[in-house]
Amino acid sequence: MDTVLQLHDISDGDVAAWHDVLAASVARDLPGEPTPTLDHVHGYLTTAGLDSHHLLWTARTGEEITAVARLRLFDGPGRNHLGQFAIDVHPDHRRRGVGSRLLETVARAARAERRRSLVVEASSDTPGVAFLEARGFTCVLSLSLLLLRVHDAGDVTEIVHAEHPGYRLTRWLGVVPNEMAETFATAKSAMGDMPTGDVDYGTTTWDIDRVRDMAEVVEKRGDTLLTVAALQNGTIAGFTELVIPVGDGTRAIQSDTAVVPDHRGNGLGLWVKAAMLDWLRAEWPAVEEIETDNAEDNEHMLAVNERLGFRPLRKTRQYQYEL
Repeated sequence: MDTVLQLHDISDGDVAAWHDVLAASVARDLPGEPTPTLDHVHGYLTTAGLDSHHLLWTARTGEEITAVARLRLFDGPGRNHLGQFAIDVHPDHRRRGVGSRLLETVARAARAERRRSLVVEASSDTPGVAFLEARGFTCVLSLSLLLLRVHDAGDVTEIVHAEHPGYRLTRWLGVVPNEMAETFATAKSAMGDMPTGDVDYGTTTWDIDRVRDMAEVVEKRGDTLLTVAALQNGTIAGFTELVIPVGDGTRAIQSDTAVVPDHRGNGLGLWVKAAMLDWLRAEWPAVEEIETDNAEDNEHMLAVNERLGFRPLRKTRQYQYEL
C-alpha cells in the first residue's frame, strides 16, 4: 500500500523524485514530447502562481515515489471558489489504486479550503481521460494543441512590415515598462471574451499591480517572458506573450494573445504574432518550436496560427468537477 505524504519544505531530492515521475509519464503517454527539466520542476514546486497557493503530495512505496499530485488554490476575488490540480502516476505503478487515493486526497483538501469546483486537464488518448470520466468529471472544453517548428516556418518579413496606418509595434522583456502598465492592464482585460467552453474559471480583474506581479512570477520560476504589442497613440490595441521555459529552452510556450475589441478586424493579431516570431528567430536561436493551444471554436485565432505555420500536435480536454 502506498503512503501519501504532503510536502512542505521542498528539497533537491523531492525535485529529483518528482521529475522522475513526470519524465516517465511523458515518455509513456506523450512519446516524442520534451521531458521537463529539473529546473522546470523546481519552479513548478516552489512557485504556486499569481494570486494562489498550492499543496503538494507524493505517494511512496518504501523510499520510492510512485505518484505525485499538486493542487493549486486560487485566492483572488472572483476565483476563490476554484482549485486546479494535476496527478501523475509512474507507469510502472498504475492500476493499483494510487491515482484514486491521490484524487481523494486532493478533493478532501479542496473541500477543507472551501472550494466548490475542481478543474484539470488531460491529453486525449491518454489514461487520464478514462480515469477522470469514470469518476464523474465532465469535459467542459476541447482544445487543439498546435506546434510551430521555428526554422521551418516561412518568412514573416512581409507580414511584419505590412502597413497598419495609425499603429506601430513595440516590445519588451519581462515586466511591462511603467509608462505602458496601465494600458497593458486594459488590453489584458480584452481576454474576457475569449472562448472557454463551459469551464468555470471565475473572473479576473487586471490592473497595474496584477500585470507586474504576473511577470514577476514568471521571472521567479526562472522562465523568460517576451511581449510584443501594437500601439495606437500610446494605447495598446493588441499584444502577444511568449514564455521560454527555464532549462532546455528549445520549446517556447505561447501565452496570452488578445486584440482590444475596438481594434479588431485590422489584422493586429497576425501582426504581433509574426513580429514575435521574427524577434525570437533573431535573438533566441536555440528555440526550435513554439507550442500553443486553441479552443476548437476559436476559428479566428486558429486561422492566424495556421497562417504562421502552426500544425496540429494533439488534442487535450479540460474537465471540471463540482465538489
